Amino acid sequence: MPLTDTQTAILSFIVERIDADGLPPSQTEIAHAFGFKSVRAAQYHLEALERDGAIERLPGRARGLRVVQAPPVAQGELKLDAQGDAELVQIPVLGRVAAGAPMGAGGEWESAPRFAFDLSLFRPVPDYLLQVQGESMREEGILDGDLIGVQRCEQARHGQIVVARLDGEITLKRLDTASPQLRLMPCNADYAPITVAADADFAVEGLYCGLLRLNRSLPR
Repeated sequence: MPLTDTQTAILSFIVERIDADGLPPSQTEIAHAFGFKSVRAAQYHLEALERDGAIERLPGRARGLRVVQAPPVAQGELKLDAQGDAELVQIPVLGRVAAGAPMGAGGEWESAPRFAFDLSLFRPVPDYLLQVQGESMREEGILDGDLIGVQRCEQARHGQIVVARLDGEITLKRLDTASPQLRLMPCNADYAPITVAADADFAVEGLYCGLLRLNRSLPR
């Protein structure tokens, strides 16, 4: 069932807030942004978005929203090829990156297999894809075996989900810069936060852009 104009606008607002702040808006913030008289109206539209498969609501979390389907892109905003079809972007799949070297270093960047995606699938458009190993981000809706999009960057804001290199190991976590020491936060109560020591070999490798859920793992 197609989304209403209001639902499309709310979905775009959620995506924009995640891009800008690293966190989805609360129901109160959605109600305020759209002039709703009550939070219940925002909740009604979120329920409709979930029924239509555009978002997933994560129980027990104040901002428990995950975008599953990118908001529709207006025809005038689509990049079209010579035939008038939506432009596809070729994204390399780096698979299981070996510990140590930064993402895309060396020959694996050029020789990696590539998938073609519509530009509207991820926000922002990723530079490469990685397959998740483990369940440390489960409460964010990121599961073992998911294929995630990553945009290469060296800096990130508090609360954003990043791919980081710590002492030769690559990990996907939420960045916490508000604590006395830099921390990498899991989204699973079974995992402990990782405190980054001042003398650690640490670097942000990229920003999480979204995911695809595969039926099977990539070949080793």
